[in-house]
Amino acid sequence: MEKNKSMFDLGKNKPDKISFGQLAAYGTGGIIPIALFNVAGILVGLMGNISLGLSAFWLGFILIIPRLWDAVSDPIIGHLSDNARTRWGRRRPFLLLGGILVAIFFVLIWWIPKGEVVEQWFGSEAGFQLFQLSYILIALLLFYTATTIFEIPHGALGMEMTTEYHERTKLFSAKSFFGNIFAMSTPWLFVLANLEMFKGPGGNEADGMRYVSIMIAAILIPLSFWWFFKLKEPGFKKVSNQPKTRFWQDMRLVVKNRNFVFLTLSIFSLAMGFNFVQLLGSYIPIFYVFSGDKLAGATLLGINGTVWAVTGVLAVFPLNLISPLLGKRKTLMIAMGLMILAQLSKIVCYNPDFPYLIIIPTVLLSAGMLFFFTLGSSMVGDICDEEELNTGKRTEGSYYAVFWWFIKMGTALASFVSGALIVLTMFDETQVTKVDKLIGTVNEMSAKLELFAKKDSLSDSASVLFFKSEAKTALNESNDYVKFLTKEHEITKSNTDVQFSKEKLEWIDQTLILLKSDKETISDLVKNNRDYKRSTLTPIEGSFPVLLRTKLYKARFYALELQEHLWIETTDLPTHDRKENEEHYMVLNQTMEKLLRTLSEMDNTVSIMDAKKGLKSMSKDLTILKRQTPFTLLMMRIIEIGIPVILSLLSFLFIFRYSLTESRSLEIKDLLKKRNEERQIIA
Repeated sequence: MEKNKSMFDLGKNKPDKISFGQLAAYGTGGIIPIALFNVAGILVGLMGNISLGLSAFWLGFILIIPRLWDAVSDPIIGHLSDNARTRWGRRRPFLLLGGILVAIFFVLIWWIPKGEVVEQWFGSEAGFQLFQLSYILIALLLFYTATTIFEIPHGALGMEMTTEYHERTKLFSAKSFFGNIFAMSTPWLFVLANLEMFKGPGGNEADGMRYVSIMIAAILIPLSFWWFFKLKEPGFKKVSNQPKTRFWQDMRLVVKNRNFVFLTLSIFSLAMGFNFVQLLGSYIPIFYVFSGDKLAGATLLGINGTVWAVTGVLAVFPLNLISPLLGKRKTLMIAMGLMILAQLSKIVCYNPDFPYLIIIPTVLLSAGMLFFFTLGSSMVGDICDEEELNTGKRTEGSYYAVFWWFIKMGTALASFVSGALIVLTMFDETQVTKVDKLIGTVNEMSAKLELFAKKDSLSDSASVLFFKSEAKTALNESNDYVKFLTKEHEITKSNTDVQFSKEKLEWIDQTLILLKSDKETISDLVKNNRDYKRSTLTPIEGSFPVLLRTKLYKARFYALELQEHLWIETTDLPTHDRKENEEHYMVLNQTMEKLLRTLSEMDNTVSIMDAKKGLKSMSKDLTILKRQTPFTLLMMRIIEIGIPVILSLLSFLFIFRYSLTESRSLEIKDLLKKRNEERQIIA
């Protein structure tokens, strides 16, 4: 009967049974390692590449540094929490401090300086990108340090809150349960960041995440205080008189434990396999399933992530039935089988015609992962019992820290490898970011035209204020863009290797002349105190609005840069699948020519409505321009499916060497109980 009880059927006044309040408080701590840790790891790489245009290789290179530091800091924090002796216990002060710092630094991550004004501070685009990479590096170092301060003591606390064999599994299941509930919202962060209310008319998802992160922090800080005041440390009284140990002494004990080594290597291998390709799992829905449509891809990722989280929540219950029946080791092997099956099913389920087939491998993979990592943490607790029987010491913090050290070393390596793998697929992030710049400018023009179209509903006084404000904004924008084009003229003039340089210089020269004329017209409008409805009728309705001409010039510049890039890519095609890739670039170049003609015709537009129609007609063409080559899309799928399968098989080999059986674990607990009872009698 005991085996069939759910995780929430917690009897009262029974030894080592955990109350629902404690279970809930501990479980909700999963929001940091399950939700936010993964958000930072995935979205920073994704947005840095496709939103900021940073190289996937260099992103991978700099992302490895915080993760390496994270791996180094884990044992240190584990040792510190093991040896802490405060009036509030040895774990809870770390939870409060870590939780608050995680909230602060999570916000900091997304406020990456960007834009043309910031870019002008640096001598080149390469210098600006180096600055952005450095900012990301520092922000992630702070964030991962804060995460370690919270997570290592939190995990150690879970091992010592109960000594009962299956109750410990329930406790870590609760962490997964509540962590996955919070994780239901995390896949939608990318969707939220793509909404105009967060990113603005001309922004992208990188801008949107700035404000989404503030919303997350407002939830996390109150939770940190709840964890501090609610959670108890039943084991603190037992260890309060335990002598403090040296760092390297604890580390030697941990790494000498044979069962711990094989368990850790098994989890390390599997985690590394899936971490290698985790980023590609976001690229495939966007660029393969939906041909570069970020919003559609983000929506699929959001739905898929919700399915993942729901499955993770529901999988807690069968886990607590299967594990007592089969034992932790056999259940762990079942989890591995589920994950391998999930990967193989993607061969069929990655399908542009039926995009939601992706839910099938997601369900299998989520259940397998939940089983695998929950049992892994629980089994580390069993190993700590074995260590206490042999040495008389409880060092959960050190064991948990070293356990996660291996996983995070794999994650650190994966950060670099994932970037290298994206480069291997020949993914073109430059193409994507240049299209994004063009889309952003087009969206800004469309939003302004909507405002201009509604001007007739304004009173005379309101019309004067409206156009005066718009004229001042347009004048500032023109001044800034003149500076930008002047600098761009110097850069282009020094570049003699590119065929487009001459044409680009001619266009910049012509545009600077046009900008000078437009600035004079706009200056007159700013100084004019007459009726704005009458005085601005010609520049607003007689041709493309003069107040938006700078944005039109920006759009043309981005289009020319994109055309130049596509031409270079077309002339430098790899030998593999050349014919298929040539057809791909032919479609893109034809689309580009059509788009440039539309932009060129904008000056002759005779009404705001015609201008709106012209911009609307460009939206489909702009989506087409994000498409990646057939070779890139094929390599993405081969790598994303194959690598986890290979390393999961290696994980099988390691877990076969794990010898701490169910019966032996229960025997250890009985021996510890008897020894503690004898010591109490003597005392």
